[in-house]
Amino acid sequence: MDEAERREMTDRRRAGRLVVPSEQAPADRALLERSAIEELSHHADPWRVLRILSEFVEGFAALNEVGPAVTVFGSARSKPKDPYYKAGEALGAALANLGFAVITGGGPGIMEAVNKGCHDAGGLSVGCNIELPHEQSLNRYVDLGVEFRYFFVRKNMFVKYARGFVIFPGGFGTLDELFESLTLAQTGKIEHFPIVLFGSPYWKGLLDWLNEHVLSSGAIAPDDLKLMTLTDDPDEAAAMATRPLPVKVQRPREQTGEPKAGAQ
Repeated sequence: MDEAERREMTDRRRAGRLVVPSEQAPADRALLERSAIEELSHHADPWRVLRILSEFVEGFAALNEVGPAVTVFGSARSKPKDPYYKAGEALGAALANLGFAVITGGGPGIMEAVNKGCHDAGGLSVGCNIELPHEQSLNRYVDLGVEFRYFFVRKNMFVKYARGFVIFPGGFGTLDELFESLTLAQTGKIEHFPIVLFGSPYWKGLLDWLNEHVLSSGAIAPDDLKLMTLTDDPDEAAAMATRPLPVKVQRPREQTGEPKAGAQ
């Protein structure tokens, strides 16, 4: 991308089929915050539903033919010399060699690494980008890119078209995706497919805390922790993420009051 194209992308950003001026507030912020005019008119939110609906339709249409895929999450701040960046490349290649597409957030860091590994190995590299206050463009290794205004629509695509998750070290966004996927599996909202944590030094403290405090207090069940597996090997992570998870949670957590998916 030359400097002129970069300036053009900075000035304007694509969202679905529309082009949104970069000075306009992100759609997620507009949804969650109400201006004084909106408080008086009460018209903005009902019409916004149509935009949300159109974003679901566009996402479904774009990703429906992807085929078997694994969604990978991780930090946008990892650099090419980072060992986890290199591992992300190796994972992307391993998944492509197994016949799986990869789905990432489409941005830099671990997302770029996984897209690069898959793309270079001849696999289908998918990126689901998000409109942010500070521009995050799709990385150049994305073969199929979809851009979203709303986080919750984008999250739906990550889950709907994946056979498993691999979660690299990352920040709040990565942790959000981890715990949302665990919640969906724990409550029977999704079939119990693999959730693989990559990088034991990074995740060990969190797993210890879950065992020592959350499990010991009775807030989760022992089987809930078995929904996750841990590895430091890209090939093993690819194998784990593409095979059925052997652990079956017999019934959803009592506090939800909801039947397990597929229950009679």
